[in-house]
Amino acid sequence: MRRRILLPLRSFFMQPAVQGLGPFVLLVIVWALVVELEVYPRAFFPGPLDVLRAFGSLVYKGILPTYLQDSVTRLAVGAGVGMLVGVPLGLLIGLHPASYRFFWPLIIFFQAIGDIAWLPILLIWFGFTLTTMTFVIVYTVIFPMIFNAALGVRTVPVEMIRAAQSLGASPWRILVEVLIPGALPNIITGLRNGLGYGWRALIAAEIIVGTSGIGFMMFDARRSGSVVEMILGMIVLGILWYVVDAGVLRPAERATIERWGLVRQVP
Repeated sequence: MRRRILLPLRSFFMQPAVQGLGPFVLLVIVWALVVELEVYPRAFFPGPLDVLRAFGSLVYKGILPTYLQDSVTRLAVGAGVGMLVGVPLGLLIGLHPASYRFFWPLIIFFQAIGDIAWLPILLIWFGFTLTTMTFVIVYTVIFPMIFNAALGVRTVPVEMIRAAQSLGASPWRILVEVLIPGALPNIITGLRNGLGYGWRALIAAEIIVGTSGIGFMMFDARRSGSVVEMILGMIVLGILWYVVDAGVLRPAERATIERWGLVRQVP
């Protein structure tokens, strides 16, 4: 009987998703302990239960779901445009040496200009609008996509291209079946970096120019000195990125580059 009970429990705790919660459980325990010891005043450093109550209150009022939907929608639109433009442009630059020599200095130049540096002039051009935030996200996402797509194409071994040519493959088939799959590890890396940078840029833009969203919620909480809402916003940001990484990026990697044997899965 004891064995029948322990085996399912052991199987449950061996699940990757459950094991991934271990560090967070430890973090919450340490957090609660620091609060109970009153190392800092509770008004400046609320505990997990305070954040949980704030979460329930904001969800009940409909504030948090609305702001979260606004942030996710803005990120999806900006990231989608950045990917649709960045990946083809990066492939084009990587495929043609002349294009690479011409565009690469421009890419390095504009990539060095931070997205937030554009906000003052964007506010003059477009004001406190969705266009301003979309531009910031697209600008942040597009350069990692271009950079990694071009790098991925240029690092495909020339032997693979010559082997495909010797078998009679057309230029289109070489592109679709050799170059793009070979560049996918870099493209996925660019997507991961671009989404991460875009998410942070969105929060910064919402703090400065937004009237809704998680970044606006965190910045607006400063008026009432509600540290609990600020911490809640940070937790929501971290959880949302964890969900995107585990639910979108990792499955995309498994379905493409790991399935094709282009990278080795780390145990």
